[in-house]
Amino acid sequence: MPSTFTVALTGQSLIHHDIRTCTDPGFLQIVETLKTADVAFTNFEGTILGRHGGSPMKGSYFGYSDPYVLDALKQAGFNALALANNHAFDLGPQGILSTLEEVRGRGFLHAGIGLDRDHAVSPGMAAFGDRVIALVAMDGGPGPRTMYAENAGYRRPSRPGVNRLEVTRIFEADQAAFDMLETIQTTFQSSKLERANYAQPDDSPTLDDEKEIDFYGTIFRRANTNRRVVAIDPDSASSQLAAIARASSDGQFVIAYLHHHHWEPNWRDVPEWVRAFAHACIDAGARAFVSHGTPVLQPIEIYKRAPIFFGLGNFIFHTEKGETEWSLPDVWKSVVATCEYDPAGSLQIDLLPVVLGGEDRIKDLDFHERYVPVAAYGKTGEQIIDDLAERSSVFGTRIERNGVIGRIQIS
Repeated sequence: MPSTFTVALTGQSLIHHDIRTCTDPGFLQIVETLKTADVAFTNFEGTILGRHGGSPMKGSYFGYSDPYVLDALKQAGFNALALANNHAFDLGPQGILSTLEEVRGRGFLHAGIGLDRDHAVSPGMAAFGDRVIALVAMDGGPGPRTMYAENAGYRRPSRPGVNRLEVTRIFEADQAAFDMLETIQTTFQSSKLERANYAQPDDSPTLDDEKEIDFYGTIFRRANTNRRVVAIDPDSASSQLAAIARASSDGQFVIAYLHHHHWEPNWRDVPEWVRAFAHACIDAGARAFVSHGTPVLQPIEIYKRAPIFFGLGNFIFHTEKGETEWSLPDVWKSVVATCEYDPAGSLQIDLLPVVLGGEDRIKDLDFHERYVPVAAYGKTGEQIIDDLAERSSVFGTRIERNGVIGRIQIS
């Protein structure tokens, strides 16, 4: 009979510095928590500059890491990494090759990038004790089509890249707004060929000519109200869900992972399309759903006895000196969620509050010096759990505080 099984899940790890020499007791306690778990998971938010080299594919939001950061994550206790995110292609296909090589060499369970689309969508699999864990990791963008893995086709070689969940952003506009947009577009009328030129490297979108216009790269749809709509391509969703279902049917414990930047105006809010997709992943057989991208902690839902972490925020978030866009205190607060699965069917989730850089620095402006998360046992830690409990209650989740630790109990 299977034994009790624990999975520790953290916020995303955007890591550029070597943290192996850190001796902060609050960080070392987190390390102990991760090392005690059977599976310790994070999203490696980056790409490796390794043997295959690479070139910058972005402007100011470009970044890469040296291979030793993977050693640092390993020493911190992690043994499972999602690799699908908006920084995974920052060095192009060569960065994908180097990242795969370095991650494999260290024995991480990993998923989310690949040599082509079929490879990228395939679950990563590894045995932990008496269980086989499958990880399906995907990125929902927004990002250029060229960052995503592609199979070979007629006169087209395969492309290493990221596993893509194809998501489209559409703005619905009322009659007045839509007429104004059409007027502007007519004033600066361009041919289909010119629109195609400016659409590169992507293809021009397919439109409903009666209701939609491509307004210089953004789709607007005639409607009765003004709002943003995010829609998942059904075929793309089906391929991801099929990968989850196949792994689940083989008896594997499946973790589904989604990275995206289609945030709500209030970063703390859960996009409805993400919730619907998370439910679909659980329905397909995933035992846990985890998401990152929004750099703040979002609510937790229990759906069909499986935890859904809509956003675990940041675990490691290395910034450059002078970056000020991350001054929101919530960016530096998160939890480590340890899920204990009992063979009898019960589930207990312990939530350890953490503050990147420590509680005493939460109001400082030294963002670039906050190298590691620290367990938060003071007032800030209590506030993190109480706030998360209040927001998660909207989804029917009950979080109780056991000291500073938050706890979810599913009998």
